[in-house]
Amino acid sequence: SLHDALPIFRSFLYYVPYVTLAVMTFPAIIDATATPLAGALALIAGIFMAWKGLGLFPVAIACCIIAYLGGLIF
Repeated sequence: SLHDALPIFRSFLYYVPYVTLAVMTFPAIIDATATPLAGALALIAGIFMAWKGLGLFPVAIACCIIAYLGGLIF
């Protein structure tokens, strides 16, 4: 029935903004540097640091530094 499907639909709508943001952000992270490898390294490091519980600001600063240094090395 429609009443049973409503919570599933609301759950779907709850995640739409996050999925849309991820779909637009991840390719931009890879393409933001001169070499895609530097962006990928920063992305992997950022995911790891966020998974370990670091806040947004330290993760963002560390990813910027990693992307910069990765661009110099690669």
